[in-house]
Amino acid sequence: MTSTASVTNGRVNRRTEAEVQGGFTASPEFAAHLQRVLVDLIELHLQGKQAHWNLVGTNFRDLHLQLDELVDASREGSDSIAERLRALDAVPDGRSDTVVATTSLPMFPAGEQNTTDVVDLITTRVYAAVDTVRAVHDAVDDEDPTTADLLHTIIDSLEKHAWMIKAENRKI
Repeated sequence: MTSTASVTNGRVNRRTEAEVQGGFTASPEFAAHLQRVLVDLIELHLQGKQAHWNLVGTNFRDLHLQLDELVDASREGSDSIAERLRALDAVPDGRSDTVVATTSLPMFPAGEQNTTDVVDLITTRVYAAVDTVRAVHDAVDDEDPTTADLLHTIIDSLEKHAWMIKAENRKI
């Protein structure tokens, strides 16, 4: 059996090769928390595209472009979460039937949607996804602060997009 040694405060710490290669592994609860975030980000990406394709009305172009930015942020966030799960020896599930069955986001209406309605519809869904991230944050942070940092980045990105999108309907 191979072992490695490190010195901490003058004390020799020995670890077996298996311990060195193993690293941090996600607990089932931790993986479930990240899975909740994953499905909401995938659903946000899909609903953002649905809104993007079926948008009509005033400020169409600006909102159309903002929705693409939100879709990109959601897709990047979901990819980061899925890859983090794999890095921690957990298995992400992004299959469409899993997303439909487990997302916390409300269903997006079919057909053409007016820009003012889409602002409210999408903002509601962004905040629903943020609520999921915030709901699991503390438990994730307790088990792995590095992954909590990833959640911070996702919250920051989504809340910025929500602010910019909802400003389209704001009146002073």
